[in-house]
Amino acid sequence: MHPIIYDVAVSIDGFISGPAGDVSKFAHDGPVVEDYTKRMAGYSAALMGRHTYEFGYDFGLAAGQNPYPHMKTNVVSKTLQVPDDSEISVWRTADAQDIRELKKTSAGPIYLCGGGDFAGWMLRQGLIDRVILKRAPCIYGSGVALFGKSTDVATLSRVTTRSYDNGYLLEEFTRSP
Repeated sequence: MHPIIYDVAVSIDGFISGPAGDVSKFAHDGPVVEDYTKRMAGYSAALMGRHTYEFGYDFGLAAGQNPYPHMKTNVVSKTLQVPDDSEISVWRTADAQDIRELKKTSAGPIYLCGGGDFAGWMLRQGLIDRVILKRAPCIYGSGVALFGKSTDVATLSRVTTRSYDNGYLLEEFTRSP
């Protein structure tokens, strides 16, 4: 069974984007991004909610296009409309069993790339195996929270910490049993 890894940039105050989807305060190049790109090469599947997928439209992604061509990308949404020849899979519903099945059948680790509410639901279901935070030296004050509106409690164990010269801190956690 392959792990689901929530690998995400986050502000010091816990937001994965600021108001109106602002990600301008997060690094777009440099060592933290280079390390992220290397990790991305090791993921075989991506899992995300509709808002995260549609966020790509602002950066030129076309409906149905796979933002991660080397991965099998799955978007959970009741309302997302994509062409019949879409490069992605749209799950109209997902339950914990569907995602456990993905963990069994995936060719390798699964990249949970958001969003906050979806990650919060995944946390409640006990489906996130690892969390990798690229903690940015910024404060958004509001926006999309790391785990959405979730108030669930989880215990994690830190396995790695790395600081970057630009003020970023990479923290990797595993879920404690």
